[in-house]
Amino acid sequence: MSPAVRAQHVTKWYGPRRAVADVSFVVEPGEVVGLLGPNGSGKSTIFRIITGYLAPSSGSVELAGHDVVTDSFSVRRAISYVPEDAPLYDHMRVSEFLHFMASIKGLRGGEASRAVDAAAKRLDLGRVMAMPAGKLSRGFRQRVSIAQALLGEPKILVLDEPTSGLDPHQVIAVRDLISSLAGQHTVLLASHVLPEIEKIATRVMILLDGRLLTADALKEGAADLLLRVRAEASEPAFRAALSPVAGVRSIIAEAGGDGQPVGPVSYLIKGERRPALAADIAAALVGGGIAVSELTEMPPDLERVFLELTRRPLGAAA
Repeated sequence: MSPAVRAQHVTKWYGPRRAVADVSFVVEPGEVVGLLGPNGSGKSTIFRIITGYLAPSSGSVELAGHDVVTDSFSVRRAISYVPEDAPLYDHMRVSEFLHFMASIKGLRGGEASRAVDAAAKRLDLGRVMAMPAGKLSRGFRQRVSIAQALLGEPKILVLDEPTSGLDPHQVIAVRDLISSLAGQHTVLLASHVLPEIEKIATRVMILLDGRLLTADALKEGAADLLLRVRAEASEPAFRAALSPVAGVRSIIAEAGGDGQPVGPVSYLIKGERRPALAADIAAALVGGGIAVSELTEMPPDLERVFLELTRRPLGAAA
């Protein structure tokens, strides 16, 4: 089976400015992949190339085996796209717009009505179906855009900042919807909000200044073991107790580690990922007479990986 998306050495220039620089990655069918990066990092440009809105200056992109430039009609049948600005026809009522989009996607009659009803129910659009799109709030405009993208059951769904402008309840609903699509659809979503990407995506790619820093930030974060330890010890005493333990790479006192602590102090320990490391740390602390009230393994820290990668020189990160 062909990958859902294969990008090879994609570069895009806007006149003298290079927006995307030699980006390559593969997305397998059924994945939910997040594209993370600061504003201006090239996320939207990559999505516009994937969806056929822009041609790359060099390199190539294939969707389900179809080249986005030379076989664009096959690509458009397989993909749906929700850009960040949620473009709608403001004079159309929501129901008219969704039926219009269903007809563009080849749905007719009862099939179109069923698809529109299912999408409207999924995005909770019942109360606005008779309203002109131009009268909708930003949150509802975003939901209508996502609803039209689901019409026709596309193989690949591309979402650029899908929770932008939504209230907290809507953010949770959209997040749950995207999670429910995993396996049935391939989903690519871009965001500059780390917690949203972390909660939705099964894999995270990080961009900076048009360059791909990593194709799997979560895996990179999981390479190290991260432990949180609460102990009644000053930072010097804590470090001294753990100095003989092999595999401890760094120790950070989160708060109150200087001098003589009042009550337990929280420390973050990054170390080699091996089964016995947590036990060795606990034994060393207790053996050194330090009272330990908590020792917890932390999940991969996307924020830490992002900050580490984006602070490196670009050549080293790439």
